[in-house]
Amino acid sequence: MKWITAIVLAFASCAFAADRPNIIWLVSEDNNPYLGCYGDKLARTPTLDSLAKDGILYEHCHTMPVCAPSRFSIISGMYPASCGPANQMRAQGKIPSWLHGFPKFLRDVGYFTSNNAKTDYNSPISIPEIWDECGKKAHWRHRKPGQPFFAVFNCEITHESCLHPERMKNDGVPRITNPKDVRIPAYQPDTPEFRKDRAYYYDCMAKMDSFEANLIQQLKDDGVYEDTIIFYYGDNGGILPRSKRFLYDTGTHVPLIIHFPKKYQNLAPAQPGARVDGAVSFLDFAPTVMSLAGIQPKDYMEGYALAGPFKKEHGKYIYAARDRMDGTLDMCRTVKDEKFCYIKNYNPHLPYGIWEQYQFRTASYQAWQRLHDEGKLTGLPAKFFEPKPAEELYDTPNDPDEVHNLADDPKYKNNLDRMRAALREWLLRIHDNGFLPESSPQQGYDTTRDFAKYPLEKILDVADLAIARDEKNLAQLETALDGDHEGLRYWAAMGCVMLAEKAAPAAEKLKTHLHDSSPGVSLACAESLCHIGSAGIALPVIEDALKNGQGEVQTQAANILEHLGEIARPALPVMKAVLDGGGKNGKRAERYPLEMLNHAVDLLEKKVVKQRV
Repeated sequence: MKWITAIVLAFASCAFAADRPNIIWLVSEDNNPYLGCYGDKLARTPTLDSLAKDGILYEHCHTMPVCAPSRFSIISGMYPASCGPANQMRAQGKIPSWLHGFPKFLRDVGYFTSNNAKTDYNSPISIPEIWDECGKKAHWRHRKPGQPFFAVFNCEITHESCLHPERMKNDGVPRITNPKDVRIPAYQPDTPEFRKDRAYYYDCMAKMDSFEANLIQQLKDDGVYEDTIIFYYGDNGGILPRSKRFLYDTGTHVPLIIHFPKKYQNLAPAQPGARVDGAVSFLDFAPTVMSLAGIQPKDYMEGYALAGPFKKEHGKYIYAARDRMDGTLDMCRTVKDEKFCYIKNYNPHLPYGIWEQYQFRTASYQAWQRLHDEGKLTGLPAKFFEPKPAEELYDTPNDPDEVHNLADDPKYKNNLDRMRAALREWLLRIHDNGFLPESSPQQGYDTTRDFAKYPLEKILDVADLAIARDEKNLAQLETALDGDHEGLRYWAAMGCVMLAEKAAPAAEKLKTHLHDSSPGVSLACAESLCHIGSAGIALPVIEDALKNGQGEVQTQAANILEHLGEIARPALPVMKAVLDGGGKNGKRAERYPLEMLNHAVDLLEKKVVKQRV
């Protein structure tokens, strides 16, 4: 009887599955809405414009500013900063044991799932569990007859690397856009390099549109177009300077179009051709796909189903975060609504244009750096190499380039307070792990759920004191340096780093934590001591971390040495020895600390020393 029951259940599952829509994701990498349907007059994107004409276009879709954390939020339905280092670029987020990639739930009800081909989910999400096929040959065509499918296709034509000069030489992209016709944003210098890169990017977008056209034609050729809900979106912000990796709209605002065939218009949230103004995010993708497939989204998912029977109204705000990008340390958080963008910079002593190896391979970034080094930048473009303010507030509809910071304008105080409070509420709600050093053993979802063990509210208060960069806060920072939690001590030490020479009265307290049990705290204390005349005892601590520390510790040490400039010169022999023995041909993530270290050595050997502001 058991085998009869199993056959009946299997038949019932297949019959139910046959009534479910196919769902396909057409994903283009690294692009903002440079599309005709979004009003861009230079765009040549007829396929996607047509898809939007008959589909639903989302005006305000946002994501994390770089790929791996974005993919974590997509596959999990959770914020990456809630799961340990998942918000760092290429890390292994420490996820709870019950977390599954959402395609598993589609497989459970009979879907064939295929992914072509990115899988950098920044976590140990099980690939075999969620995908029937995963790789460059994965395709819906390999499913069983009549089986519904969920298929993902990633198009790399617009990836950041397309602007690397060596790739541009032989890429087969027709050069059509005239550099004279592009608009240079107010924050960029108007140079031939910037115009050429921007024009070329439009040409890549046009080629990407043809790629998507081919996939849509395959749906039609296979007779499944009228059975398939099509998503098109960009996986994170654009690749032109001050976009990808940054929390401005250029780094987080992406196109999103969802096309519903007539058969499934009942699942759509609006009529064909509608444009949705409300803010949405990548956290919404997992619950939306599950809802379209008739599956109740999981309670732990932090987004909202945008369509289908389990549709929910989206919240007022969307959030994003930036932490380590490859080998470069920085930390910023943002909250946005339909009008305002609020950014909080937790390393305001560092410039916007902090060096990052992969980013600075493009000609426009290199031109920007060269003009800065030659002292030829003025006005808004010059600000890129200046320290950041602790807070930024932009009226984005009226200031699309986000260059007029309203944070200190009394007329916008109520808006500032509202957005500031919304950000803090979010940080606490998700138990943001970014306030721990990446090397902390407490990093992870399970280990940070208990505020008694992870006193985040107190840590946020100390972090606020730190980023104020006000010497009046030094006494409170000294007190926090003796705190019983690593996070308290880390932000107290970072506050001293940000005060630079003004932290001199705290020298003795910093020395007591120079060998703190936390490597992150120890290194932050060492960095601060280097700025107040105690490099003799501090540099050996940094050198030891560089030689013997794990990857995260090495990365922090390398960043410190790069920031120290001439102060780091006595450590040059150790720096070169580590580079000589480093895994230059290892995995990319293993090279990150070496990339920053190599840049620090390069600056010293060329005697081009960064000036601390």
